[in-house]
Amino acid sequence: MGMSQDNLRGFILALLSSVFIGASFIIKKKGLRRAAAVSGVRAGYGGYAYLLEPLWWLGMVTMIVGEVANFVAYAFAPAILVTPLGALSIIVSAILVHFMLKEKLHQLGVLGCIMCISGSVIIVIHAPQESPITSVQEIWAMATQPAFLLYLGSVIVLVVLLILYFAPRCGHTNVLVFTGICSLMGSLSVMSVKALGTALKLTFEGKNQLVYLETWFFMFIVATCVIIQMNYLNKALDTFNTAVVSPIYYVMFTSLTIIASVIMFKDWDGQNTGSIISELCGFIAVLCGTILLNSAKDSDRGSSFRGEHAPLSPTLSTGLFSGNRETLKHDEENELLPDDICLRKQEPY
Repeated sequence: MGMSQDNLRGFILALLSSVFIGASFIIKKKGLRRAAAVSGVRAGYGGYAYLLEPLWWLGMVTMIVGEVANFVAYAFAPAILVTPLGALSIIVSAILVHFMLKEKLHQLGVLGCIMCISGSVIIVIHAPQESPITSVQEIWAMATQPAFLLYLGSVIVLVVLLILYFAPRCGHTNVLVFTGICSLMGSLSVMSVKALGTALKLTFEGKNQLVYLETWFFMFIVATCVIIQMNYLNKALDTFNTAVVSPIYYVMFTSLTIIASVIMFKDWDGQNTGSIISELCGFIAVLCGTILLNSAKDSDRGSSFRGEHAPLSPTLSTGLFSGNRETLKHDEENELLPDDICLRKQEPY
C-alpha cells in the first residue's frame, strides 16, 4: 500500500521527533554528569548546578524541538502511525549511549532494537490513509459521535474510580493504578492534540480555525489531560521500578490511543483484514522490543549496584505523550556516574 503525502510527512516528522528526543536524553545526561563533576552534588540529591550547564540546556532545546515535531506529526498522519513510532527514541538513545557514553549495548538490547525497527516498518507500510479534514467542526462532529462519546464516558468513569477509590487504597502497591490513569488520560490528550494540530495546520493554510470555539475547547482538553497525566506519571515513576512502569505504560497508552483513534477517526474504515492484522503484528513487535530494551537496561542497572556506590533514590520527571519518553527522562538522573566521579560512598556498617 502506497503512502499518501500527508502520511509521509507525518512519518518523517515522527521519525525526526524520535531522533531529537532520543538524542536529547544523552545530551542532557552528559550535561548532568559535567555539572555534577564541577559542583560535587548531583541532580538526584537536590543539586541544581545543571541549570548553569550549557550542554544540559542544549538537551532541553533538542527535546522541545522533538516534542514540537511530534505534535505536528499528528496533524498530518493518523495516531495509529505516529504513536507507536515513539518507541524509536529508545533505539536512538540506546545507540548513542553505546557510542557517546561508552555504555555497552548487550545482545538483548540489540534484539529489542531490531524488533522495534521491524515492527515500525510494518506499521508504516500498512498505515491507513486519512480522509481529508477541512475544518475543526468536522473533528468536533467526530468527537461527538455516539461511539466516541461512549468511549469518553467510559474513560472518565474509570479515571474517577481509579483516582478516588483505587489510588488511596492500592495506588502504591499496584502499578496498574497510576499507569492506568496516565494511559486513559493520554489517549484523550492525543485525540485532542490531533484535533488542535489539524486546526492549526488549516489556520496556517489560510483557513482560520481560531474563530471557532471548538478549537479553544480542544486546547483546554489538551492542557487538562496533560496536567493529570504528568501528575500520575510522576507518582508511578517515583513509586515503582522504571523498567516495570515503562513497558506497562507503553502498551496501555498506545493500545488505548489506537482504540480511541479507530473509534473517533475511523482509521480502519476501508482497510482490508490483512492490513489490520499486519498493523497489530507490527505493534506487538514494537511492544516486545520495548520490553526487551527495558529488561536489558534494568539488568545493567542492577549489576552496577554491586559496586562501591549505594543505589540512588528515584527522582521525579515526566514528558507529554509517549510512554517510553517519560521513562528515559527519569532514567537520565537515575543512572550512576562513572567511577571517577565519586559523589556518594556507602557508609560503613
